[in-house]
Amino acid sequence: MDCGIFTSKTVLLFLSLVFWAAGAVLAYVGAYVIKSYDNFDSFIQDKYTLVPAAIIIGVSVVMFIFGLVGCCATLRESKVGLSFFFLIIMAIFAAEVAALVFSFIYKGKINADLERSMSEVFMHYDGQTTETKAVDYLQTQLQCCGVMNYTSWSNTTWSNSHNNYVPLSCCKNGTSQCTGRMDQPDLLNTQGCEVKLDQLLQDVLSYAMLVILGFAIIKFFGMLSVCVITCKTGNRRSGYQPLYA
Repeated sequence: MDCGIFTSKTVLLFLSLVFWAAGAVLAYVGAYVIKSYDNFDSFIQDKYTLVPAAIIIGVSVVMFIFGLVGCCATLRESKVGLSFFFLIIMAIFAAEVAALVFSFIYKGKINADLERSMSEVFMHYDGQTTETKAVDYLQTQLQCCGVMNYTSWSNTTWSNSHNNYVPLSCCKNGTSQCTGRMDQPDLLNTQGCEVKLDQLLQDVLSYAMLVILGFAIIKFFGMLSVCVITCKTGNRRSGYQPLYA
């Protein structure tokens, strides 16, 4: 068997099998991105930052379905099936490129309104509202305090009505003596939440972009393999050679 055709067929069969694994990984990444944003949705006003995650999940569903199509087309040596598989790969490749572009665009916009939206939520902190739960969850999970740093609480209504104390969610883990007094910074998480939240979201998007890029490269080689098989088998009377020949 021609080395180029054998290699191309092997790549296509492998790519078909990888589709299921890739779909599972992309589904996990998309869900992880959405969950990360959902945990801190009170501080993020630009919901378009979830566009890349929606695209990723959509692509993963398509990959599960068409992975079976590609595998059957390769095993049955169907030129029509392979042509259809090529279109599938190209469409998914385009979607992944679009997700990369959206990720790159919104990666730079995360910090733009974060400080303003976070300041508004912190100002509504009163110990009972939904904003209160969101702020406490944020400060506990990220081990931070205030928007810029723990002294940012001095500009809030809640802190002014509580003798310039900060919420207990600002206390360091394992410090039972902490009462939220600002003059005891050694017992508090002094770093601001804006920087930590921005870094978390940036890391999540960067992780998603790397995964998408990796699978996009696989799709590119898959398209090349279909082209090699189509061009070489078109000039041969024997037609499409079985993988086991």
